[in-house]
Amino acid sequence: MSARERLGSLRSARRTDLPAGPGYKWVALSNTTLGVLIATMDASIVIISLPAIFRGIGLDPLAPGNIGYLLWMILGYLLVSAVLVVVLGRLGDMFGRVKIYNLGFLIFACASVALSLDPFRAGAGALWLILWRIVQAFGGSMLTANSAAILTDAFPARQRGMALGINQITALAGQFLGLLAGGLLAAVDWRAVFWVSVPVSITGTVWSYLSLRETSTGRPGRIDWLGNITFAAGAGILLAGITYGIQPYGDSATGWGNPWVLGGLIGGVALLLAFCVIERRVAEPMFDLALFKVRAFAAGNLAALLTAIARGGLQFMLIIWLQGIWLPLHGYDFEDTPLWAGIFMLPLTLGFLIAGPVSGYLSDRFGARFFSTAGLVVVMLSFLGLLALPVDFDYGLFAALLLLNGLGQGMFSAPNTSSIMGSVPAEYRGVASGMRSTFQNSGTALSIGVFFSLMVSGLASSLPETLKSGLMAHGVPAGSAAHAASLPPVSTLFATFLGNNPIEHLLASEGVLDHVSAAQRAVLTGHSFFPRLVSGPFHHGLGIVFGVAAGMALVSAVASALRGGHRAGPAPEKPEDRPSTRSPQPRHTGSGHG
Repeated sequence: MSARERLGSLRSARRTDLPAGPGYKWVALSNTTLGVLIATMDASIVIISLPAIFRGIGLDPLAPGNIGYLLWMILGYLLVSAVLVVVLGRLGDMFGRVKIYNLGFLIFACASVALSLDPFRAGAGALWLILWRIVQAFGGSMLTANSAAILTDAFPARQRGMALGINQITALAGQFLGLLAGGLLAAVDWRAVFWVSVPVSITGTVWSYLSLRETSTGRPGRIDWLGNITFAAGAGILLAGITYGIQPYGDSATGWGNPWVLGGLIGGVALLLAFCVIERRVAEPMFDLALFKVRAFAAGNLAALLTAIARGGLQFMLIIWLQGIWLPLHGYDFEDTPLWAGIFMLPLTLGFLIAGPVSGYLSDRFGARFFSTAGLVVVMLSFLGLLALPVDFDYGLFAALLLLNGLGQGMFSAPNTSSIMGSVPAEYRGVASGMRSTFQNSGTALSIGVFFSLMVSGLASSLPETLKSGLMAHGVPAGSAAHAASLPPVSTLFATFLGNNPIEHLLASEGVLDHVSAAQRAVLTGHSFFPRLVSGPFHHGLGIVFGVAAGMALVSAVASALRGGHRAGPAPEKPEDRPSTRSPQPRHTGSGHG
């Protein structure tokens, strides 16, 4: 063997470790499950704990101009996750999935430490948290972009659906467990919301560096800088435009007429179209559009996108429904409602945890198409059931519908992920995992813009007059009542979202409560006045939201049913027929059948 050949063999040995033992797949499953759990928990953990966080840094989130801080605390993490997962999945294909995954755990751990040590207050403190949340999301994206590819490499086809099911359902359950954890930890100290990530991420970092190994060779290539830049800029500008579209503009309840929002939407779409043109022309694209010629891959991702939008809308609407109306009507203080909302939503998480692994296991034996499609039909029926509930519902029926929704999403998610990942060859699994995560994360971010806009539009038509007349009927002067009623509906939604009584917040700041009788003050600041006042307008908006969500679930079910039969069809050739670039060849695996 020549010196050059020996050097090449050493480089190859560094890229692929020695063959993993029979127990390695369980090590990979446990470590990647821990990684996606902490990454997705941190995506939602601040939602419930925002009141404590803003009180801790001395910032009134409902003051004019501060809604932006509140939105970016939630959306900054989601936006980065949506934009970067494809890039990071591609880097995992090129340089080693385990290497990128391990680095992600390290970055996540460092960002968690920085978040818990916020040295500033007010706006500066909020900016510190937003910026480090973005860094944390970068590390979390490295985890989620490569975890499914690591598992697909580690597990044989007959067990792949089960492994991906556990991993995927853990990721989805993490979004809801984050709500519960945020409520519990915020009651202790607002910094504890970020402390909890520190030991978990440090342990995961050490464990991953010691135990995980590369089980597939990397695919050498060049980084598609132009594609990366246009995709990141286009997706980022588009999602930012949607974010600001739900904020009021001028006399309008929403900002969709704002020239900056319109410019962001048009500019973002234009950049994404340019990205598609670029990706069809470069030799080594970051986002291999030829994968969409694989029917199982395209249909699975379309179903995942629409389901993620519906699921995100469900999560935020349930929080507002519980915190703003149902829990206060049943005697819970507004300050306590964030924690109890997380607790009362546990049937949804329970459904995920029950159906995910079982559905993944069964889909390995009987095929993915039936379980994923049936799961989406169950999700649609649960949305229709929620649509039929009164605002002040019976909790037993509500919990049953949440459990049904969780079971349906669990039935769908595991087989769908397995089908997507099994429809592409091994060397494309990293980028396929990143593309799948992009659709899922983009759906969650889009859901905020879509469903908040639908809800705000539903509230804007009747809430101001209802609020004004209700306040005047209890002794509030006409001028003060008109001022309170002019509060943008999105601010009212966020007030309930943050566990605040908006009536008490508004009237106390203006000194109105000092000029009404004790009996009127007790009514205005009590548990039931605001919830009963807004229940009619809110239920109107809720009907629109759940109706749209049910329609999305139905379209997702149709897309899932069209994913293909038992075997994938022949691989499409790229239009350019470039000899330097392999088109992804769909192949049959145990987890990719219909």
